[in-house]
Amino acid sequence: MRVVERIDELSATLSSLRGKSIGFVPTMGYFHEGHLSLMRCARKENEIVVVSIFVNPIQFLPGEDLNRYPRDIERDRKLAEKEGVDLLFIPDEREMYPEGFSTYVEVSGITEKLCGRSRPGHFRGVTTVLLKLFNVVKPDRAYFGKKDFQQLKVVSRMVEDLNFGIEVVGCPTVREKDGLAMSSRNTYLSEEERRSALSLYRSLILAKEMFERGERDAETIRRRISEFILSHPHTRIDYVEVVDQETFEPVKRVREGDLIALAVFVGNTRLIDNWVVGEKL
Repeated sequence: MRVVERIDELSATLSSLRGKSIGFVPTMGYFHEGHLSLMRCARKENEIVVVSIFVNPIQFLPGEDLNRYPRDIERDRKLAEKEGVDLLFIPDEREMYPEGFSTYVEVSGITEKLCGRSRPGHFRGVTTVLLKLFNVVKPDRAYFGKKDFQQLKVVSRMVEDLNFGIEVVGCPTVREKDGLAMSSRNTYLSEEERRSALSLYRSLILAKEMFERGERDAETIRRRISEFILSHPHTRIDYVEVVDQETFEPVKRVREGDLIALAVFVGNTRLIDNWVVGEKL
């Protein structure tokens, strides 16, 4: 595995590999099983696998956890190498955003709901950094976890609208044995908060059971799972929504394919989770 830190070096390395299929996994590092599952999927489907690690400052809002976001580059390097990654790209902030940087990419509409409503400007930061990375890597396929379902849809829209010709691959959410969706931010949770964090997954199980029993009223499901989450200590709801998975507009009657999406503060840690109605949970 080759580790590169500069864009020109990455471009030069990849230029000699053109003609081979390239799978790309963009990350902010501090790898967990969710990240590794994306790498394995990319390894199965491509001749070359590129992974990036960059904690992107422009997708964090003031007061968020940019400075304390967990980092362990040496551990990440070893894990990526074990998964058969060919190129690991680890730029610093100056490399990605040199002095005078002033160009941004923004997807409208679907970015103004759910996490976009709670974190204005977040998705502009995501799409800007990904466009830069896509321009350099020029992958055939890019891999994202479905836990960040809105991000997956936003990236897919950007790629389609700007004619990138990249296949955006959504991979299943990876969970701990007790159901908690894997996230680098899970490390922030105290032992008691970790127990309360299970309310997100269990609320989705509750929603699934309600749907399977015939409940179709979105507000009834939304209210019931909200009450369940709030019955646990240290929880504060950012949003609980039942929406169309393409437009993120709220629905009144729940159908298979709709999205139940959650964002919940457990203590000071904001966690997200979701379920596409009708899919395995």
